[in-house]
Amino acid sequence: MIGGVHTILYSKNPEAVRAFFRDVLEFPCVDAGGGWLIFAAPPVEIAVHPADGPARHELYLMCPDLKAEIKRLEAKGVHAAPITEQRWGLLTQLELPDGETLGLYEPRHLMAVQMGREGTS
Repeated sequence: MIGGVHTILYSKNPEAVRAFFRDVLEFPCVDAGGGWLIFAAPPVEIAVHPADGPARHELYLMCPDLKAEIKRLEAKGVHAAPITEQRWGLLTQLELPDGETLGLYEPRHLMAVQMGREGTS
């Protein structure tokens, strides 16, 4: 039985991005040795979309109130792109300390993580 998901972000400035996850997003973490932080993440969902070109993988964080979360993060110095309304929810991109972006959205669809807890599908 698979018991979890391990996600890897590659960065040209991993120390700064690790600090962002630890200090700004306040994700709990463990030091696997030598400052190599591994973060506990909120519950995870996996969606499989059709690819028009080469296959790729994306990572989005989710929150129940995107505007409130952006306000909280901006108070910590995080820059967020303008919110766009998608068919499936509200979406923004957060700027990471290495200049890359990370998606953040407020779902407007049924969430599989809630269903998985009750053992339904």
